[in-house]
Amino acid sequence: MKSNTEFLDAPAHSREGSVVPEPSELHDSPQRPQPAAGGPNPSGPRHGGLFWIALLFAAGAFALGFFPRSRERAVVRNETRELAVPTVDVTSPEPAKAAPPLLFSGEVKALSEAAIYARANGYVRRWLVDIGAHVEKDQLLAELDTPEVERDLAQGRAELSQADAARSLAETTAKRWVEMRSAKTISPQEADEKVADLALKKATVEAANAKVQRLEEMLGFNKITAPFAGTVTVRTLDVGQLVTAGAGRELFRIAQADKLRIFVRVPQNYARSVVVDQTADVTFTELPGRTFEGKIVRTAGSLDASSRTLLTELEVDNAKGELFAGSYAQVRFRDVQSAAVLTIPANALLFRIEGTMVGIVGADNHVTLRKVTMGRDFGQIVEVLSGLITADRVVVNPPDSLVEGSEIRPVEQPVPAK
Repeated sequence: MKSNTEFLDAPAHSREGSVVPEPSELHDSPQRPQPAAGGPNPSGPRHGGLFWIALLFAAGAFALGFFPRSRERAVVRNETRELAVPTVDVTSPEPAKAAPPLLFSGEVKALSEAAIYARANGYVRRWLVDIGAHVEKDQLLAELDTPEVERDLAQGRAELSQADAARSLAETTAKRWVEMRSAKTISPQEADEKVADLALKKATVEAANAKVQRLEEMLGFNKITAPFAGTVTVRTLDVGQLVTAGAGRELFRIAQADKLRIFVRVPQNYARSVVVDQTADVTFTELPGRTFEGKIVRTAGSLDASSRTLLTELEVDNAKGELFAGSYAQVRFRDVQSAAVLTIPANALLFRIEGTMVGIVGADNHVTLRKVTMGRDFGQIVEVLSGLITADRVVVNPPDSLVEGSEIRPVEQPVPAK
């Protein structure tokens, strides 16, 4: 065995048996000792760990750089796609605002009105009613003296008597001649002549009788009566005045004014809204603050070709006599409106070769160009007579590049106030 001194003097060995250098040797030689041939390499595991650490570090750095950059490219791509789709305002067509009730001028007339003329020549014996008087049907208005008619009637009656006597003689003669013809004492020709003469005399009697009846009726016209109940509005005759039949001179005028008729001419664009039994407000300038109710009773059924208007008749109750026939009234229809139309902003129109068009946005946000028919132009808004419905979404202020099938991003906007 080695002594302690030998053990201390001997070179130090590692646990594996290798020689451990002395401290002085470590200071003298800065180089690391090389491992013995065939011995284990103590630096191998350390190099492998550094490689994996470096690999992980590179992968982390790649991930930290790749994923944010990929997200940024996706964001840019989405933004570019969104910016490529134009954003436009859209609105829905709205019904045109109801116009104020229509106001028309109407001509007021009596329910029934008649001018009375003379049917017989004569002189006024007396008149019994004056203007403003209320008369009943068949009431006597005036009497005439008709001497010429009376003389003609007397002559006619005399002629009737003469004709009747001649007929009676001809009847007796014809009877006898027929008997003689049967006895063959006369020729048949002579008997036939007497029978024909009897027929002629009968016709003469009928003519005379008709003349007498006509003159009797003419004599009855010396009494002038009212054709219906009403008010006398005109009287032009006086006592002793000569009246000539067929001269065209009006003697009386009678109007039935307990109900009044009002005639109104409705323009063509409102004609279809006029319906029988509709009511209207009737006003008169001489009665401020007063309103009377009128009712449509009939229409002409066709437009006047010269004015393109529909003649409409209303009735107004005038039992109190407050209203005068022949005056003018203002008629305001409550329910008469023009044909319903839609309105859109004026800047929604597209003027193309095909005509006036608008862009309609579908459920898939793609545009369909539709041709429309325009109505009145109110500046900011316009009327559309056909081509649109209230459910459509119309592009407002469309770009000139808008074409069929274009994709857009709609933003709902209200129709501007009228």
